[in-house]
Amino acid sequence: MVSPDRLLTFAAFAFVIIVIPGPSVLFTISRALTYGRRTAVITVVGNTSGVYVQALLVAIGLGALVEQSILVFTALKLAGAAYLVYLGITAFRQRYKLRDAMDATVGAPEGISALRTIRDGFVVGFANPKAIVFFGAILPQFVNRQAGYVPVQMALLALIFSSIALVSDSAWGFVAGTARDWFAKSPRRLELVGGAGGLAMIGLGTALAFSGRKD
Repeated sequence: MVSPDRLLTFAAFAFVIIVIPGPSVLFTISRALTYGRRTAVITVVGNTSGVYVQALLVAIGLGALVEQSILVFTALKLAGAAYLVYLGITAFRQRYKLRDAMDATVGAPEGISALRTIRDGFVVGFANPKAIVFFGAILPQFVNRQAGYVPVQMALLALIFSSIALVSDSAWGFVAGTARDWFAKSPRRLELVGGAGGLAMIGLGTALAFSGRKD
């Protein structure tokens, strides 16, 4: 199996990569500003689950298909981008309902169930082809091939990565959701921040759609 020193090295590497705000953090912050802390944290659970499933696919070899095929990469990228834009448009259209629908205890508008929130986060996390390419390039460098059970080792490394991401991204969502509470004290500010969260998701989806591979 993976030696303790390799696990620690990978954990340190993963921490550096994760704490730098990327698409997952921006998506979490957008959800926090639109719906609050609870929805943001649940979104992180779904998002990291989607990313972990990607890592499992890499572990069993399917990640190579995305890495080698620009067609598959582009299709998955556009699907994820379209879903992000859809979520952003939905959030932007609901901004006027936020002040009436907000529950100060729950912190999210009515109709945004935990199951739906997890689903949204999972789809966004799973539909990010760059994560598959990342895992395909990084995970094999930390496994001990002589020890065997390489897919199991990669799954363990991915679990460490996802666990760190879960804590880090949740912290971002909590902080952003706390800032939203201040905006919620003013109906006008709440509408503005809800609209800003929706626009941020639309912008993130658009940026993902136009990002490309050098090949």
